[in-house]
Amino acid sequence: MRKLQSQAVHHITLMGADRKTSIDFWEGVLGMPFIFEQPNLDQASESHLYFDPGDGRLITVFTNEDRAVDPSRTATDPGCVHHIAFSVSQATFSQLVERLDDRGIKHSGPKDRGFMDSIYFQDPLGLLIELASYRFEPPLGCTHAQVLLEAHKLRVANGDYNIKDVHLADAIEILTERNRDSLSEDRSAKNPY
Repeated sequence: MRKLQSQAVHHITLMGADRKTSIDFWEGVLGMPFIFEQPNLDQASESHLYFDPGDGRLITVFTNEDRAVDPSRTATDPGCVHHIAFSVSQATFSQLVERLDDRGIKHSGPKDRGFMDSIYFQDPLGLLIELASYRFEPPLGCTHAQVLLEAHKLRVANGDYNIKDVHLADAIEILTERNRDSLSEDRSAKNPY
């Protein structure tokens, strides 16, 4: 038996209401370029809108002009999507409260997640959206996931409740030493003063 090995998220498709609501939210609020549209090839009465969330992958929305906007919170039963998170820069994150408030969008306020900052709000159809900003940059050639894996190992070894800055900093040091050669035989911390 062999795995069906994934390599990345290809796209996420959501059920939308009318076309305008989707474009106004995904491009007009979240800044995702509306890159193309075609019929839903499995349901001719629907349109299929495609948006670029910033990494070249896709968020797509099935729309139908006969569906009404319903802002009720989407289901969170087992098997349902709880929320979708999108990455923003720290510069953008520092402006989120003001920008959401300017639109009258209710939100959670900033949340400290240890390794990232988050804010939550609902889209016009009740889907919970998270905008998240990492508090670190991975070393060159490494991913955020690799840093988090190493930080998790350090957190568990220390018996800490959640990942903190010290775990992230030490994880970055471990990955740097592992992935970048040095002529030094001893790469331990020193005090030259």
